[in-house]
Formats: sequence, structure tokens, C-alpha cells
Amino acid sequence: MFPFLFLPHVGALVMVVAIVGIVFWYKAREKELQFHQDMRIREMEHQQKMRELEVELEKAKARQVYERTA
Repeated sequence: MFPFLFLPHVGALVMVVAIVGIVFWYKAREKELQFHQDMRIREMEHQQKMRELEVELEKAKARQVYERTA
């Protein structure tokens, strides 16, 4: 009949879909950034623990060498 009468309705629907898509993308991006930040923190904590274990290992080796020579 008059297809041009439906254009405002289609435009409004497209705008709503676009807004929902943008909001969804923004929230997903925020979650992804938070996840990466948490992973970096865990990695740094792991590296710190590994350094502490290496120090403990060196101390144990030094103790063994000292006990053998004594």
C-alpha cells in the first residue's frame, strides 16, 4: 500500500537494536578487560611465589653444601 509509512517504524526498530547492541558490546568489553586484569594480577602473584621458592631452594642447597663440608 504505502511502504514509506513503515519507514519510521523500521528506523525506530533499527535504532533500538543498535542501542542494545552497543550496550551489550560495552558490557562484554568491560568484562573482558576485568578478566585480563585479574589474569595479570594472578600471573604477577605466581611469579612472586616462584621467586620466593627459588630463594628457598637456593637456601636449601647452601645448607646442604654447608652440612657436607662440616
